[in-house]
Amino acid sequence: MRLSADQLDQIDAAQEVLIETRAGQRRFRAIIWVVVDEGEVFVRSYLGQSGRWYQRALADPEVSLIVGSDRHRFRAEPATDPESVERTSNGFRRKYRPGRSLDAMIRPEVLETTIRLDPIG
Repeated sequence: MRLSADQLDQIDAAQEVLIETRAGQRRFRAIIWVVVDEGEVFVRSYLGQSGRWYQRALADPEVSLIVGSDRHRFRAEPATDPESVERTSNGFRRKYRPGRSLDAMIRPEVLETTIRLDPIG
């Protein structure tokens, strides 16, 4: 399944989104940053591998992004290849204002937590 251009624009325009992950029957939500590059959706944990949402997404890759009142379902796939990491970092640089928050998202020690969100229907 592919997201429509309107859905991608909605996700890309959001400064922050909720990611919903699962552990067993429990659902958890966390506020995260998201970027869209060439029709693909990327996220990253500013806490590196210790980020709880990140750990849960790896353990159970079916996640949802909640943008306003809309829910988009995805499969979380590690995207640690150099091209995906660079595309994500560049997306963060384009979308977010320079400062400590942006710096936290592009530190070398968090790059390995880059995830591509593939839409599922």
